[in-house]
Amino acid sequence: MSAFSEEELSYLRTSRRLGRIATVGADGMPHVVPVGVSHDPVEDAIVVRGRDLAATKKFRDVARSGRAAIVVDDLESVDPWRPRGIEVRGRAEALLEPEPAIRIRPERIVSWGFGGGRRARSVAGGSEAGAGEAALRR
Repeated sequence: MSAFSEEELSYLRTSRRLGRIATVGADGMPHVVPVGVSHDPVEDAIVVRGRDLAATKKFRDVARSGRAAIVVDDLESVDPWRPRGIEVRGRAEALLEPEPAIRIRPERIVSWGFGGGRRARSVAGGSEAGAGEAALRR
């Protein structure tokens, strides 16, 4: 069973390919950048890919901290104003194989604009990576 609702999965599986990932640098400063995203149904996780990903600050931040958050959102309509989206916070892994990627396993999901308004929940399980454990994987 997925950590995501059917509405959230449907949203993630359609043309939503752009999100914003948030990481924290070694100096404690937040870092937010746009990235390409997809949902991995086998791992039930959000996957981030991008050009030269393994050489980026976000990749290094995830490898060091094992944490990240991501928002995928859009406007369903501007008249009337109807924003919708999903925020996922959780354990993250900096993967090198088969190609560089960041995998975010949800621990907290917040969604809005899907019929029932705003919905926030914690997700049991999270990730295999423990707190403070290096998250660089081959």
